[in-house]
Amino acid sequence: MSGTIVLTAGAACLLSVTAAVPLRRLALRWDLTDHPGGHKAHTRPTPYLGGIAIMVGTVVPTVAALGLADLQITAILLAATAVCVLGLIDDIAPLPAATRLAVETVVAIGVVLSGVQAPLTGTWLDGALTVVWVVVMTNSFNLLDNMDGALGTVATVTAGLLAATALVQGHTALAVFLSALACACLGFLPHNWAPARVFMGDSGSLFLGFTLACSAAVLVTGRPPDATIAGLFLPTFVATVDTCVVFLSRILANRSPLQGGTDHLSHRLRHIGLGTRAVSVTLGTITAITGALCLTMLLGRLSPLIAVVIAGVIAVVLIGLLRGASVDSPVQRPKAPQKIRERRR
Repeated sequence: MSGTIVLTAGAACLLSVTAAVPLRRLALRWDLTDHPGGHKAHTRPTPYLGGIAIMVGTVVPTVAALGLADLQITAILLAATAVCVLGLIDDIAPLPAATRLAVETVVAIGVVLSGVQAPLTGTWLDGALTVVWVVVMTNSFNLLDNMDGALGTVATVTAGLLAATALVQGHTALAVFLSALACACLGFLPHNWAPARVFMGDSGSLFLGFTLACSAAVLVTGRPPDATIAGLFLPTFVATVDTCVVFLSRILANRSPLQGGTDHLSHRLRHIGLGTRAVSVTLGTITAITGALCLTMLLGRLSPLIAVVIAGVIAVVLIGLLRGASVDSPVQRPKAPQKIRERRR
């Protein structure tokens, strides 16, 4: 199976890095671009469709390696592809937030019905809570896509560590899938590294958030509640903390949490002097630390409480360092149709 993982991962990386080139040209031809304006850092129109390269690079090698025999993996792949299409439609013609949430909820229910449930209460509530968690995390990762290379780096590290966790737990099918996901993100990074030549768009960020959230839920199946909470929180640490910081800061400032702004962790790191590439490396390093805590915890080498406490200390230190380091102005939209969510810079 190790050979299958290596071949699948290599194919995913090659397919992603290759597919991004014609998709970029297609986006430019169709004017599917993010135009500069407001507080956006890029100075020229940058094409979307990079997320399609990540999706194709993940799905095609995984299906080629595993087929459709594993019900849970198949459900995640089908649902994540649907979410990717949803994001693509949203990139082309902005959708109402309610529509996006409704579609995400429906496909998340489909994954839960395949047996993917985080065992928090031991009752039917686990299914509902899993759906809510997957939808929230899907959109948290979407919000994290606000700077060149940031989400791609975080997703590469997260998927890689989750793949290692799945492998040591004996969940080889999930390890194959997550290895493909990690390497598809890795293949996309050269195109998205600052200064980015292509953005992943909502098609990519929603796809990544959905797949990573569902995969984390699979890995905590059968675990006690404390290990389940830690196993869900640690791999999604950066996205979770970023969303909490943004929402709390905007509520305290009497601003709508849904209004765009430059108050994400990435923006705060830039404000204290880090370059765009350094921000991506910093977020990736934090993800590696919390992901390693998750792996150590699930291997039984660390208690869930201690793992969460360590992550909590990291969160407190990070928030303390970045407190007030925000250009906290609303994002001024260009003349393109406005969306009720974060866009780019």
